[in-house]
Amino acid sequence: MTEPRIAAFFDEPTNTVSYLVSDPATGRAAVIDPVLNFDLASGEADVRSADAILAAASEGGLTIDWVLETHAHADHLSAAPYIKVRTGAAIGIGEHIKDVQKIFRPMFKADDLKADGSDFDRLFRDGERFALGGIEVEVLHVPGHTPADVAYRMGDAVFVGDTLFMPDYGTARADFPGGDARRLYRSIRRLLDLPGETRLFLCHDYKAPGRDAYAWETTVADQRARSVHVGEAVSEDEFVAMREARDATLSVPRLLLPSVQVNIRAGRMPPAEDNGVSYLRIPVKPVSRAIADSPATGEAPPAG
Repeated sequence: MTEPRIAAFFDEPTNTVSYLVSDPATGRAAVIDPVLNFDLASGEADVRSADAILAAASEGGLTIDWVLETHAHADHLSAAPYIKVRTGAAIGIGEHIKDVQKIFRPMFKADDLKADGSDFDRLFRDGERFALGGIEVEVLHVPGHTPADVAYRMGDAVFVGDTLFMPDYGTARADFPGGDARRLYRSIRRLLDLPGETRLFLCHDYKAPGRDAYAWETTVADQRARSVHVGEAVSEDEFVAMREARDATLSVPRLLLPSVQVNIRAGRMPPAEDNGVSYLRIPVKPVSRAIADSPATGEAPPAG
């Protein structure tokens, strides 16, 4: 069986790992979870991370057929549309992205979004297989972090997205809308039922305490033996209790609001307004009545 050739690209501002995966025999390739560089303070975006991947593909004589998303990320914007424009690649994601779109469409009043997955070129079913050159890719639905997470299995390599982190760091949070710690545990167990020598490629690393270098490749056997969250002896109920307690202490990802509303659209920005500018929305939680009822003139509301 031909094993894929894998090149990793780490974006430190978002702690995200993107991958260029190719079939050595045919030169056909896929990009997994590409990052669009985005400055929240200025609203400026650039494509330096995607360009690095495209340059590596060009240098290697590779043809990019796919941009594969493991899920709709909440910590970085996707560069999938840019890579599609540059290469003609199709954008694929798990079919349950429709569930995520239905959750977030009203939250951002994204009236342009059909919530049927049609922003993407291909919606993958659990267990579906497709070709990357001469390599067979198997899609595994691994919900829990979000309802739509999938992993891509190619030979002895599995690209697991946010479901697992390095053994010394643990597992993904499950407190986003549609997330579920119990489903996450079962998804992780599905991955850890694979052969022990299976290589797992992660989407993020944050350097666990005591570790100096970033890392994003591990194995099923290593996860079984050393994971601080899902070692062999950890039961489902124990994991759920730990995960929910831990999630309650976590802050909102810095790029969550821009990321989600862009990524549920397969990486495209919201439609431009009449002035030609595209705007990202920030839902505002209810404020105190005194502020909400204050006059438009800017005068302070009456006391009492």
